[in-house]
Amino acid sequence: MQQCVEHFLAAVWEQLTAVYQQESKRIMDLKEQSKLQAGVFHYLKVAWKKGKSPNGNIFIDVYEPFSWSDSAYRVEAGPYIQEFTKVNQIEELFSALCTKMETLFQSEQYGFRFFDYHFQVVLEFEHDGTMLSYQKKLLHDHKLALVKEQLATFIETKVMAELPIRPSDHDEFFFAQYLVNPHFFHQSASEIEPLICQLEVKHRANKERLDQWVYYYTMAFKHWAEKYFLPYYFEQTGDYIQEWVLKTEDMAQQLEQEKLNFFLYVALKIGQKEPATRLEYLELAKQLGSQQAVDYLQKGSGRFESIRKREMFQGQANDVLQTIDIRVIVEEEAAYREALHYIIQLLQEGFPKGYKLTFKSKVKNYLPVKKLAKSKLHQFFANCLEYPSLFPLVANYAQIAMEEFAWYQDVEPSEKSAMPGTYAVFGLGLYSKAYFPLVEHYMALVDTEHQSVQDAYAEAFQEVHGLAVEVMPVFVAILLGGSESAKPLKGMDIKGLDLLTALVQELEKKEDYQRAFILYRIFGSSKKIAQRLKQEEAPMKNELQKLLQWMDL
Repeated sequence: MQQCVEHFLAAVWEQLTAVYQQESKRIMDLKEQSKLQAGVFHYLKVAWKKGKSPNGNIFIDVYEPFSWSDSAYRVEAGPYIQEFTKVNQIEELFSALCTKMETLFQSEQYGFRFFDYHFQVVLEFEHDGTMLSYQKKLLHDHKLALVKEQLATFIETKVMAELPIRPSDHDEFFFAQYLVNPHFFHQSASEIEPLICQLEVKHRANKERLDQWVYYYTMAFKHWAEKYFLPYYFEQTGDYIQEWVLKTEDMAQQLEQEKLNFFLYVALKIGQKEPATRLEYLELAKQLGSQQAVDYLQKGSGRFESIRKREMFQGQANDVLQTIDIRVIVEEEAAYREALHYIIQLLQEGFPKGYKLTFKSKVKNYLPVKKLAKSKLHQFFANCLEYPSLFPLVANYAQIAMEEFAWYQDVEPSEKSAMPGTYAVFGLGLYSKAYFPLVEHYMALVDTEHQSVQDAYAEAFQEVHGLAVEVMPVFVAILLGGSESAKPLKGMDIKGLDLLTALVQELEKKEDYQRAFILYRIFGSSKKIAQRLKQEEAPMKNELQKLLQWMDL
């Protein structure tokens, strides 16, 4: 080995050893490590750049660097660097670096879980005004076999096992990464989708875990698409807003259909959380000559009636993009009836309930409920509710559309997000007492931790119906359906023994925490009840005493 190579490696190894020793101690101190994680480190990049100094600098990355960051360790190169005058010397350096790294990688010098089952060695060396680049992948066969065993056990005992058994959040992160790793799974929807769906079903009753799982596999799919698929056929341009530009038509012609099919599957899965990314990927697949992508963009999956044309209305639906387009040609009841029938049929056949609606009409109605977004969806149902004869059909839609942990896509995820069926239910509850049971059902179903538009409904409901004994059950249900951030109603006061008794009777059916929440929304604090208690006589006083006791629990 030439002396310049030895000196270069010695400089690298001195810095690398110091970093690895420190990291080894940190890893040893970790209390919770997933059994699915073979190890932490799987990358080393060594680069020499001349710069302005006589001998230049050596840069060492122990993690794969992001394009926008510079976290490399810097080492000043010595005079030996002047001896690197030929390409074969640089190639000898890379070979020696790989040999040295291979020995360390296969050992357990820093602990069994220090290195992953795979490792990538990269050398970049500036020579004659160009940057030479070399790469080599290392594999630890024994660790790979162990990970496969752990993965098989994990799927059998955690993924496929019956509830209440669930994987840990930490394990699911690594499981998502393995789903797009050809060492462990064939990259096809038929092999991966059942496993993803199994965990989605397990987490259906826990929104936080469901959202986390969807986030994990979405990020894994994006990483696969943007590192292992798109760069082969596209180049990224732009500094801040990067765009994928097709390299050549020849590259598209060389594309394997199986890989393209998997990319389309990835696009659809990502779309559940990132609709804009789904659209971008489908457009890129279209540039690669995918007719399937064209069909997805224009007609959806083909499972649903994509276009319906009538004299009074036109409807178009795309389940892949999760959009429905309604155009009212004649502003009459019949047009809205036909549109409702079309949407209901789509939902009955399995169309995504959290769709986005585009709507064209000359009439713009909105419900008198604060906080509701003035979206096209809102406008459509408010227009439908102008026709009382459509109420039963609107109620039918609401029963089909309502789904916990689902939201319309008429607004960006925000405080204005609304569960499917919201606009229909709110309108029906305001316009007709016949639909109070539907309102109660909605309030029992709505996700009070992640939706808040229902907080303003109590005020609108009271303004329309007032407070009476017969409306107390639904009014209490509306209050109880408020979010965790719901505030007391302004100007709220329950007068009269009959109303107070009706409230007490409803609260007797509730849990302690529910009673306290309802009373908070009505009175704000126990102080207000205590003040009234001093002013009243029996039997009013007896009922107020019950309220005060419940609120102080």
